[in-house]
Amino acid sequence: MEISALTTYHCLAFVWYFFVAYSITRVRTAERPSEVFLYGGQWKYLTVLNLVLQAVFYGVSFLADVLRLIKKLRCAKCVISSRDLLFSVLAFPVSTFVAISFWTLYTYNRELVYPKSLDGVIPLWLNHAMHTAVLPFAVLEILATPHRYPAKNKGLILLGFVTFLYISWVLWIYSVTGEWVYPLFALFSPAGLAAFFAGSLAVIISFYNFGEFLNRMIW
Repeated sequence: MEISALTTYHCLAFVWYFFVAYSITRVRTAERPSEVFLYGGQWKYLTVLNLVLQAVFYGVSFLADVLRLIKKLRCAKCVISSRDLLFSVLAFPVSTFVAISFWTLYTYNRELVYPKSLDGVIPLWLNHAMHTAVLPFAVLEILATPHRYPAKNKGLILLGFVTFLYISWVLWIYSVTGEWVYPLFALFSPAGLAAFFAGSLAVIISFYNFGEFLNRMIW
């Protein structure tokens, strides 16, 4: 994709994700079901955190494109390195994980991840913006421009560290409120929950590897 077209795409993607993230914060408190958005607000949900992550990624990508357009190549090189690290380690695997895991669990039993009470709070378009559109955006980004992946050990350590931080956040919320972020977690024993988290880490690592494979095959 030509740099001018790429700049436009990244700008539009940034505006879109900013708008979606802003929209979820504007859900009126009075309309929120009592069991939702307690301690930690919407910031305990991986879906919402992913929206912020994608907005940051596309903002950095847009900045890199602008620097290339105005021939600030030394600055652009540093920003591109940050862009590639964000995409490879977080933006692609997390958005893929969010889309696939959400719709898999939703199909099995929506009450485990997205209670029916939310239908009257979050519009259908916003649900799909958060849980569906993130996947084609991630794939389109791979098709649009090449990304330099870090050394495998470095990439997996960073991904594992971020995963550990989110799991710690989920466990902290449970320790404070006695309520799980997702009703699904209440079904597991402590050992079962540990196995579930380990399995989720394995899945997100597989998405990291898949993104690297796609990037290598296409570019």
